[in-house]
Amino acid sequence: MTIAYRKVFVTGHRGMVGSSLCRLIRTRYPDVELITQSRSELDLTDEPAVRSFFKLQRPDAVIFAASRVGGIVANATYPVEFLTENVRMAMATIPAAYETGVKRFLYLGSTCIYPRMAPQPIREEYLLTSPLEKTNEAYALAKIVGLKLCEYYRMQYGALFHSAMPTNLYGPGDNYHADNSHVIPGMIRRFHDAKTRDVPSMSIWGTGKPRREFLYVDDLADALLHLLAIDTPPDWVNVGTSSDVSIMELATMIAATVGYHGTILPDTSKPDGTPRKLTDTSALQATGWSPRVDLVDGLKLAYADFLDGTARGTLRSQ
Repeated sequence: MTIAYRKVFVTGHRGMVGSSLCRLIRTRYPDVELITQSRSELDLTDEPAVRSFFKLQRPDAVIFAASRVGGIVANATYPVEFLTENVRMAMATIPAAYETGVKRFLYLGSTCIYPRMAPQPIREEYLLTSPLEKTNEAYALAKIVGLKLCEYYRMQYGALFHSAMPTNLYGPGDNYHADNSHVIPGMIRRFHDAKTRDVPSMSIWGTGKPRREFLYVDDLADALLHLLAIDTPPDWVNVGTSSDVSIMELATMIAATVGYHGTILPDTSKPDGTPRKLTDTSALQATGWSPRVDLVDGLKLAYADFLDGTARGTLRSQ
């Protein structure tokens, strides 16, 4: 499959997803004019600036990969910023795209939009059927706004605006901040540090029993370009592997990947979050897409990227 757009704006191009998308577009579609803007060049929460940018650049397609993101600690500490910044980016960018004639807008969200106790595996139609997980409610609400705004522009005006909801991501370009990172980069950093300091035991948040699904970021980039090539995509689709592991199993896998041989202990004073979050990806698979990188190989690639970034001094840790 190929995309029909010659001028593509990727927001958040310096982030993990955006950088993966840019690498893949440049490799697979060298004739595509790739538009990128750093935050200092374009503040996506600034509606007048965003509108002016779209009027000037006139992209054919937009892949919206910009977000304020973080793990449980960051979500709990900064709910105002997670809600307002993500909503403002959607409210500035989606209307500007429609007003300037963008032919395709693909909005990137997260499977945290689904209810905390959604039936497993989670299907797209479970959205808004019961309460959200409190530990990431602000971020989830913001992403639901973006998804729904795309859906409404398509319903009311016929604009080809749609969304993709990936599961937990990891891989090259991830954020390894000591407190604000997601689970896989956080564990990679902590277990690597424990190995280098010969720490006899390490703790993980919660009981270790919750189950999570993980998707290698380059697989997501491939899925997004696949969706961009479909003439009539669903309003939104889950993007994942449809397989999961417990947090304790994940910790054991990461310890083996980095070569840490100490004891792994649960810290039950910390919250578990959602008990399970496994996606049903049959809607996306029905269009002909499936992931390529399994978790064992993906963790090896992620750790190699961590070591490379550490050696070069380019590791993201903000």
